[in-house]
Amino acid sequence: MCSAIVDHDEESAPKTTPSGSQTLLRGLDVLEAVADGPINLAKLAQRLDLTRSTTHRLAAALVERDFLILTPREGYQLGPKLLELGYLAQQQMDIPRVARPHIEDLAAATEDTVHLGVLDGDEALYLDKIPGRRRIEIGSRVGERHPIASTGLGKALILDEGEGRWRSFHQKRYSESEWPVWHERMRNYAKGGYAFDLEENEDRIRCVAAPIRGASGKIIAAISLSSAAQYMSDDRMQELIATVKDTARAISKGMGWNDATARR
Repeated sequence: MCSAIVDHDEESAPKTTPSGSQTLLRGLDVLEAVADGPINLAKLAQRLDLTRSTTHRLAAALVERDFLILTPREGYQLGPKLLELGYLAQQQMDIPRVARPHIEDLAAATEDTVHLGVLDGDEALYLDKIPGRRRIEIGSRVGERHPIASTGLGKALILDEGEGRWRSFHQKRYSESEWPVWHERMRNYAKGGYAFDLEENEDRIRCVAAPIRGASGKIIAAISLSSAAQYMSDDRMQELIATVKDTARAISKGMGWNDATARR
């Protein structure tokens, strides 16, 4: 086991760090280094700034427990145990459960209505809703399906799609003459990582939306912050972009997404 490995390098570790914890952290560093792709022992030791002998002992323990595999001429790779654990973690990650505290905080901070939704066929399916504190009530319900092309949440769900896919969603809601304006907006949304609903789906209702990503980096859901147009001026919507994106980012991290995933 990783926690049972002892090496002389640990003698130089800070006295406040138990040797078992130090070894565990080094084992995790090995896994993170191998996550970028197959790597041989020499390069792995160099990347971790450890001796070859220490690196070998750490990696060998992980191979023994199936967290890594050693392939001739290629080096160390992630092993089947991580697939097993990843599958179990995915099964335990329920998007509404992970998202709920974050969208509650967003609704409380802004006093506006927050929706959580996923792509379901050619529509956006609402999985959760936190009502706002404004005088006007937004009549959406959990379990409802809404158009992709006219809702902020729907647009956020398809930010990564190609233009052909965008056009197919647009055609379900709008005429061909409206495509150029809608298309230009979508290109800007995709660059910025957010989307607006400018009273397109419902009169006098505006929203700011952002995508939620999973461990693979793909969009798996989205959130939207909605309110009456009188509370959603152009300036306020611009100000809310960062707030909504931060909330979506926090939920994404809870679903296994991280900065390293984004860079791959």
